[in-house]
Parts: sequence; C-alpha cells; structure tokens
Amino acid sequence: MSQLRPMIVGLTGGIGSGKTTVCNMFAERGVEIIDADQIGRALVAPGSIALQQLIALLGQDLLTPDGALQRQRLRHLIFTDVHARHQAEAILHPLIRAAIIRRINDSSSSWLILAAPLLIESKTYALVDRILVVDTDETLQIQRTCERDHSSEDEVHRIMQIQLPRNERLTHATDIIHNNGDLANLQQQVAEHFERYEKLAHARQNNSPAS
Repeated sequence: MSQLRPMIVGLTGGIGSGKTTVCNMFAERGVEIIDADQIGRALVAPGSIALQQLIALLGQDLLTPDGALQRQRLRHLIFTDVHARHQAEAILHPLIRAAIIRRINDSSSSWLILAAPLLIESKTYALVDRILVVDTDETLQIQRTCERDHSSEDEVHRIMQIQLPRNERLTHATDIIHNNGDLANLQQQVAEHFERYEKLAHARQNNSPAS
C-alpha cells in the first residue's frame, strides 16, 4: 500500500468560539494539530526576516524595547486599518501556508487537524478534506473574548465584522461542534467527532491504491 497524505480536518470558528479548547481536547486524544496561529507567531520571532519586513512596512512602534513584536498593537492595527491588514497578510500568509504544507508532508498520521481562524477565507481551504466549525452564540463569543483578552465589546464587534459572518461560515461546514454548553458537553462532541474521523481515515488508508 502507498502511504496517502493524512486526511486533513480543517478546524475554524469565529473569535471566542473555543477553537483552542477543542484543539486541546483532540490533542489529548493523540491527534496531531497544525495550528496556523502558532506557526504565525514563530515566524515573527525576534530577529526573523518576516518580523523585519513587518516593521519596515508598518513601523518601529510595533516592537518592544527588546525587539519582540507587540502582538496586541499589531492586532489592533490589523483590525482597524484595512491597508495595514493587507500588507501584513501579504507577508505572512504565504510563509504560513508553506510551513503548513511542510508539516503535512512530514506527517505520518492517518489524519490531523489544521486549525486556522481564516481557513475558509484563505487559500488554506483547498488543503482540507473536511471543515469542522466550532460554533458559538455571538453573545457568548463577545463575553468570552472580552474576558480572555480584556477587550471592549466595541473591539470585539470590529473583529467579528471583519471575519466571515457566522451563518456563512456554517454553510461551509462538513461538521459542527456547538460550544454553547459546559465542558462535559464539549468533550462528548469531541469524542464523537474523534471516533468518526478515526473511521474515515482508516477507510481512506485502506482504499489507497497499491504502489
């Protein structure tokens, strides 16, 4: 049997929907997670070429005194300045995509999760076999994000307006996890999806053509 590339489950959701919590629950079951946000953070480490390019375009005030990126300031700039957002995306998105592809090619898993907030909006969409949307009521999204990031409701609203509308995101979903309840309910849904993906990946590997 030839080894297929892993079955890729793209995981996405709006801000404050609980994507990280769901990813951690899958990871606890041994699932390989490729996190686009983590890759992006690594790419702009102090001294990196990507960080130098960002600073050249967007200004030295995005750096801390020790040369690290002020992520909250960059985030505010990106969500309030469309031109700055496009400049940052033009630098980072190709690098993130290339790193994701390398991780997929190096993987020995039968399936994995690719977590990306802009999965549907970006070219990352074409890489995945299924789309798992973590969905949450908008009032909960706002509440959780304000508590997590110490943001104002207005700031969260601005971010949500830039992201894909909730209803439109759901139309792209192959699978949905509803994160409006407690952690026990969330764990149960993750367990059910885990079992489904295990079976799908096993069948996919067994149907691969002989080399």
